[in-house]
Amino acid sequence: MTRSWAGAGESAGKPAGESARESAWAELVGTARRSVADGLVVGTSGNVSVRVGDTVLVTPSGVPYDRLTAADATGVDLDGRQVLGTLVPTSELPMHLAVYRADPAARAVVHTHAVHATAVSLLVPELPPVHYMTAALGGPVRVAPYAAYGTDELARGMLDALADRTGCLLRNHGTITYGGSLDQAYDRTAQLEWMCRLWLTASSVPGHSPSLLTPAQLAEVTQRLRGYGQRS
Repeated sequence: MTRSWAGAGESAGKPAGESARESAWAELVGTARRSVADGLVVGTSGNVSVRVGDTVLVTPSGVPYDRLTAADATGVDLDGRQVLGTLVPTSELPMHLAVYRADPAARAVVHTHAVHATAVSLLVPELPPVHYMTAALGGPVRVAPYAAYGTDELARGMLDALADRTGCLLRNHGTITYGGSLDQAYDRTAQLEWMCRLWLTASSVPGHSPSLLTPAQLAEVTQRLRGYGQRS
């Protein structure tokens, strides 16, 4: 039997776990809406999830993100059994769950149909390393083989492409990235789309080939990124 939040938005007197899920759902909805505003998805074509304990909150299937409210919270366990809400979870649930099962550090997954990234997935088996932010995704971004959406076959191909990476392209489909937070997962999605646009732009100039980074240059950036950002 699934549950819903009564008095959604009012956390006073609620168990800590329930309040954490409410907060995570609000962040998830904000991220989903941002993906539309930033042009990474059209309508409800992408999906977002965030893990809170053993519950995976995920965008529901076919519901416009601007209509989602706290009462629409949708969650499943790591086996895919619905434990929260009544809306049907996204059809891409197998991909999301595969990421969480494969990497215990994963706390958020973002899947988009971004135009430039999807275009690159049609052309090459791997996004060439045109920018040092390639290192932020673990190395050159691979393209998973095409498989029908929502299938275990797609999830398996995605996992192979994600080996030692935090993002990949899905042939004739889109992108998927993950991270330790929704902000990190979304930033990786945005960076991936930007790098795909960069490569397409540079490679379209007649008579020229884009300059690519070497493995040694990417390794240097990987080391530098470990100390990037603010420290507490």
